[in-house]
Amino acid sequence: MTVPSTSTSTRTPPPVDPAYLADVLCRWYRMHRRQLAWRTASTSPWGVLVSEVMSQQTPVARVEPAWRDWMRRWPTPTDLAAATPAEVITAWGNLGYPRRALRLKSAAETIAADHANRVPEDLDQLLALPGIGDYTARAVACFAHGHNVPVVDTNVRRVIARLVKARPLAGNAKKSDLADAAALLPDDPDTGPVVSVALMELGALVCTAAAPQCGSCPVAAVCAWVAAGQPEPDAGELVAAKKRVQKFTGTDRQVRGKIMAALRGGTASITDEEISRLWPDGIQLRRCLDSLISDGLAEHTGGGRYRLPQQ
Repeated sequence: MTVPSTSTSTRTPPPVDPAYLADVLCRWYRMHRRQLAWRTASTSPWGVLVSEVMSQQTPVARVEPAWRDWMRRWPTPTDLAAATPAEVITAWGNLGYPRRALRLKSAAETIAADHANRVPEDLDQLLALPGIGDYTARAVACFAHGHNVPVVDTNVRRVIARLVKARPLAGNAKKSDLADAAALLPDDPDTGPVVSVALMELGALVCTAAAPQCGSCPVAAVCAWVAAGQPEPDAGELVAAKKRVQKFTGTDRQVRGKIMAALRGGTASITDEEISRLWPDGIQLRRCLDSLISDGLAEHTGGGRYRLPQQ
């Protein structure tokens, strides 16, 4: 097959051929993929599920050591189901959004009780697990069980926006994103899952948001964005993107994190006085503490003391 030039001069690229894309991406992925702990052949579907939940909005560098510790401690859903919420939250550490830890425990309880301790393959059964959303269910079906289903995260959306639609990624996720990804998958059920993970890896390593490396991109020759001269987002898209960036300093999320760190600090419980020293704004501090209790991440034991949940 004759591959078009990778020049950035404006031109009309040919439609993306799934067979060509699969061939190029699979070869690129085998050579350049990251050697992540959960990508080994010995990783169980449970290990894949844990990695996907941990990796949501969390850098891989922070996930890998936590994942290794977690899998040594709770190698099956039954093992995690038997743990206390306090143990699970403590092991979650600084991965952020600790409610994900409790949701993963709830999913483990259901898998152990209703699926004979095996992570289900069926997409509808995966979606029925507590706390498991569409992305995670599809990722497990694809990456753990080898089903040729589209899997779409922000990296995949960015690659498709540039590769197929000749524009930077803009706007929130839409239902049509799945159809866009499915259109790029080959019919071959063995190759499709590799293409799905390769698209994701391409977005993470090459087709990045801030500094895409088009010169080393394996599909630059058929990329509509490259052919269009790599157009920048318009002013409205830039404003919308800035609004989507969440600040952290001074937010309730920061305060909740400080309280959670204190609760995980190794003592059985902490006092009101200890909590009061964590943040200068008492009203905000109390609001955050109450929200943690409401979310099941902390509990009041009486006598002005608080601890991680035990049941």
